[in-house]
Amino acid sequence: MTDRFDNEAFFAALNAARLSRQKTWKEVAAEAGINASTLTRMGQGAKPDVNGLAALLAWSHLKAEMFIKGADVAESEPIARITALLRADPKLTSDKAKLMEDIVVSTYNRLKDS
Repeated sequence: MTDRFDNEAFFAALNAARLSRQKTWKEVAAEAGINASTLTRMGQGAKPDVNGLAALLAWSHLKAEMFIKGADVAESEPIARITALLRADPKLTSDKAKLMEDIVVSTYNRLKDS
């Protein structure tokens, strides 16, 4: 299987964000909440783990889909976006977000074809 995540492009974009904010890699690591060694390994071509990637995406405000080779640029399904928004809502606990998700998905599936 070919690598789908363009780590080189992601690291270059991350570096651009770092430079525009006038940060050191050590500061990036601290602000993103990751180990500085993760950034060192990435600079040497290693891919970050999913938690490191998520932290760096959040820090940089970059979108993961920008770095997925062959990704369809079409917008995701509305229900998928709604689910992601519910899960990201800081006012909802994980259980409450799941309950809302179940209600919305169930209702959506019942109504979308009627």
